[in-house]
Amino acid sequence: MRRKIYIILGWIFAWQVLSWLVNNPILLAGPLETGKALLDNIVMPSFWKTVSYSLLRIAAGFFAGVGVGLVLACARARFPPSSSQEGLKLPISEASSFFSPVLSLIKAVPVASFVVLFLIWWHSDMLSTAISFCVVLPNIYISTLEGIRSTDHRLLEMAQVFRWSPRDRFFYIYRPALKPFLDSSIKVSVGLGWKSGVAAEVIGTPAFSIGERLYMSKIYLETADVLAWTAVTIALSVLSEKALLWAWERFCKWEPDCRGAGMSDLSCKPQQKALRLEHVCKSYGGQQILNDFCAAYDRGSTTYFTTPSGSGKTTLFRMIAGLEKPDAGEISCGGSVAMVFQEDRLCEEYSALKNVEMITGDRNRAREHLLCLLEEGDITRPCKELSGGMKRRVAIARAFASQSDILLLDEPFTGLDQDTMQRVQCYMEQYRKERTLLIATHIGQNVQTVERCGD
Repeated sequence: MRRKIYIILGWIFAWQVLSWLVNNPILLAGPLETGKALLDNIVMPSFWKTVSYSLLRIAAGFFAGVGVGLVLACARARFPPSSSQEGLKLPISEASSFFSPVLSLIKAVPVASFVVLFLIWWHSDMLSTAISFCVVLPNIYISTLEGIRSTDHRLLEMAQVFRWSPRDRFFYIYRPALKPFLDSSIKVSVGLGWKSGVAAEVIGTPAFSIGERLYMSKIYLETADVLAWTAVTIALSVLSEKALLWAWERFCKWEPDCRGAGMSDLSCKPQQKALRLEHVCKSYGGQQILNDFCAAYDRGSTTYFTTPSGSGKTTLFRMIAGLEKPDAGEISCGGSVAMVFQEDRLCEEYSALKNVEMITGDRNRAREHLLCLLEEGDITRPCKELSGGMKRRVAIARAFASQSDILLLDEPFTGLDQDTMQRVQCYMEQYRKERTLLIATHIGQNVQTVERCGD
């Protein structure tokens, strides 16, 4: 910081020396003359009216551009042009496709062209608002769309299985994905909004605007005033950027209360089959994965699938969880489903405790489950700092804490040593209650049935 100050002071000194050498305040006013002109303007009541005029109008255009850009990007991501329902294209998908070339055109058209057109169509009082809007809109739209498209689809599948609310999906999945894109977009958009907005005011010269003051200073060859108002514009741009980034950073760190969306109590009746699969078929690219598969699983039963890799275990689990549809046949679940995926699928920016609390809606219950598998100091660490085995245990705790009726465990013991595996199996026995467990594993003889854990 100190080094930066020294550099700025060095450039100011060089500016002053150069102004002395030129010795013509019309051609180049020095920092002393500029500072005096700035002070003379600040003490005048019209100064604050001028600053308020430009600030409010440029800010209005900026926030309008941000709002419309976010809405259009979300609509384009949610309803792409190829989306359809019962073979018919959705109107909103058509709209999202329609606006894309318009936004590309807005981004490519010179600002001066927009200024001239808006002066023909509208009054100059709203010129800076319109120009700021046109400059900010494409940047926010593109950044938001890229951020949404970069979102990990595996986390979205996890959220679907655990029945997250749209609110929770936004805060815990989309928001972290959007943050790096919007960080840079806000920095660029604020500067462009101020530069283009003030430039529009210079051309349109609305009364009591910064642009008007710059124009009048140019007319009367008051170079010091030009530089003073330029400094005011720079200061407003920098302060606006800092304020927006501060607010955005606070928003990204804020965590809403976890409500455990979609959680349900155990709902299977004592004599009811928890899960029934009838003549299920599934193929990929012409290769048959499952062919006429039939099975029924009782409430409270445990079934291990130990067939070789590629035999369709994961595909079967994904269909039971509702992530894929069978080509033929019927799957009937007598209750809610939770799943441990082959990958951990954790929100890695958040702690293990937070990942489980997102599901339970109860911090105490989340802590109770995690302390069975992890140490106290580990459950509050961000998941990205945990080892692979620790992450695996967090994923298992998340599934068992969900209170779902049917638990699908796809390779749950991956990355666990023998002692940890035994610890996990004992935890599963303790918290399984009367739930139905389907466990896909390749470990074979090293796996003991959950029922024997307490022996």
